[in-house]
Formats: sequence, structure tokens, C-alpha cells
Amino acid sequence: MSDCLIVGGGIIGLSLAYELAGHGLAVRVIDAGQPAREASWAGAGILPPANVASDDPLDQLTVLSNKLHRQWSAELRDSTRIDNGYRRTGAIYLARSGAELPSLIALADQLRFGGIEAERLPPASMSQIEPALRPTGSMTAAYLVPDECQLRNPRHLKALLMACTERGVEIMPGVAADDFEIRRNRVRAVLTNRGPLSADVVCLTSGSWTAALAAKLGARPAIRPVRGQMLLLTLVRPIVSRIINEGSRYLVPRDDGRLLIGSTEEDAGFDKSTTAGGIAGLLEFALGLVPDLAAAQIERSWAGLRPSTTDGLPYLGRVPELENAFIAAGHFRAGLQLSTGTAVILSQLIRGLEPAIDISSFRLDRDASDARLSARRDVHEVPLH
Repeated sequence: MSDCLIVGGGIIGLSLAYELAGHGLAVRVIDAGQPAREASWAGAGILPPANVASDDPLDQLTVLSNKLHRQWSAELRDSTRIDNGYRRTGAIYLARSGAELPSLIALADQLRFGGIEAERLPPASMSQIEPALRPTGSMTAAYLVPDECQLRNPRHLKALLMACTERGVEIMPGVAADDFEIRRNRVRAVLTNRGPLSADVVCLTSGSWTAALAAKLGARPAIRPVRGQMLLLTLVRPIVSRIINEGSRYLVPRDDGRLLIGSTEEDAGFDKSTTAGGIAGLLEFALGLVPDLAAAQIERSWAGLRPSTTDGLPYLGRVPELENAFIAAGHFRAGLQLSTGTAVILSQLIRGLEPAIDISSFRLDRDASDARLSARRDVHEVPLH
């Protein structure tokens, strides 16, 4: 019997498995499909900076996660020889309308208040540092954020899978959790399409699919899928060097000339289809910022399902009324960024240790409709991709 059975092999589940196995626990990960192929694979890998002096739990989790990403990237490269593309490329944040301007100014003020550099760029300066960035229409404002980082999701997940295997984690694709056997406030077994599986501790890390499973444990996390369509272009050489953000959309350049364009936000249930309108909108957005992208080749498009919550905060902690069941889900657009910190915090909880940060705001039985909590989504919506 395993020490911990993790239900869901995305970025959160694999990160938790890696962390727990590093502390000597026997870990098994099951996934209804193929591990490392859902929302975490589909994202852009943007790691915005966070306020290191903030007492807000989401800021603290982001700060911890960013610090750990630097450490984990080096560890994974040393153990697997896979470079996950972790880079400090910096970013430019834009507003091209009066409606976008207040949010951008508020974001810049928030970053500077937290000790993060956010320099307002006059048009002449922007054209010098990113000559290919020639936005159409009236440019209202632009800020340079030098500390924004990125990594390449597929490479990071490939490295995590390999590192988990090296640490003895058993990874089981095609194993779907259907129900749970519960006796005396403990999960005795996870009932799967391959038969019952037992472990001392069970943790649900199933992204957008977590709510349905959690309901069978008596929990009601307010998690729903939000579809995000993405587009990948290929160029002979990179023509922008920094991440370009405008509202919830972005351009992410890679070292090899590829460029990611994202992302839509759509209530489409569990439909991961790409649509003509969604992809056309992403192309229009990209060409409106960097006209020279008209010569790029379209390599591929895809969509992922981000696990969104009502109040914009993830669920992280023990399932009420159950001694050995935990949930880590609902990270929305920040799943990859928050994966390292989430893994460390949940590992501490599972091992009976005091968490490094206060996670009471992330508890499973919180009132997600609370106006005070819901307001936090607006604060963090732009920087957390």
C-alpha cells in the first residue's frame, strides 16, 4: 500500500508526487487519461513576479512558488538533463484603450508598492527595446517589468515525469477514479476502473474534474472549467524578446523562434475544441501588436480547460470530516506558476507539519461567494497567467 495516492497527473499532482517522494514517501499517481497532458501542458508558462512583503496568502504562495521554480529548474536539469526553459525574459504590459488603462495603472502601482520594478515606457523607449512591437491604434500606456520569467510547460512536465520515476513514484495512466470507500472518517480505498486502490493518504489534484470527485467525499469546491484556446507560430528567428501582455492576452517568445499567442476565456464546459473565431481573434490580437508576424507559419493550435473558482482562490487543504483526504485544485490560469509552492505546502500538511504560509483562505469549507474574497480575483487577475 502506498503512503499517498494522488488522483490526477497534471502539474499539481506530479509536483506533489515529486516533493513527497523527495521526503521518502511511497507515492502512486493515477490519471484517467495521459499524465501531463491537460491544462498545465496547454498553458504558456508565464511566471509573473509577486509582492514579497505582502501578507495576502495568494501573494505569499506566489512568492514561494517563484522562488521554488528557480530551485526546481536547476534540480530537474541536473537529474534529468532536460532544460525546462526557465528564463528571466522580462515583460511589457500594454493598454491600447481608455478602458484598459485603469487596470494597467493599478497593476503597475501594485507591483511597485511590492518592491517590483515597473517602469512606464514612452513610445520611443518601447521601439528601442522591442522594435518589432508596433501596436496598431492609439497606445495609451506601456510598462516594462524586468523580473517576469517563463518556462516551457511541455519540457517542465517531461522533466517532472522523469524525475518522479527516478524517485520511485508509480505513475498509472488510464486509471479513472470512480468513487471512494469511506469508513470511520477515512478513505479506505479509491474505487477505479482497474479495481480498488488503497493508501494512507488520498489527494485529489484533478483540475477542472475535481469538483465531481470531491462531491463523492462530501466536499463542494466551486470549481468549473474555463476553456483557453492557444496558437503557436514559428519564425526563422525570434523577433520579440520579452513577454507581451495586454489584459488577459499575451505573446510569449521562445528561444528557438516559436511564439505562443494566448488566450481565450470561454465557458464551454468540458469541450476542448478550438474554434475558427477563437483562433482568428488570437491572430488579430498578435498582428495588431507585431505586424511582422504576418510572415510567420502557423504550427498548431489547441485548447485547455483551466479550473476556475468563484472567488479566484485555489482550494488547498484537508477535506472536512475526513482524516486522510486532501484537495489541491482551482488554480485557474496560475496552475503552473503555483505548482511548486502548492506541492511544498500540501506535502507539509500530509506529513503533519505546519505549513510555511497561512492557507486558511484556501480551505475547502470557505464561503467562496464572500465579497471580501471575491475581490481578490480582480487584484490578481492580470499578473497571474
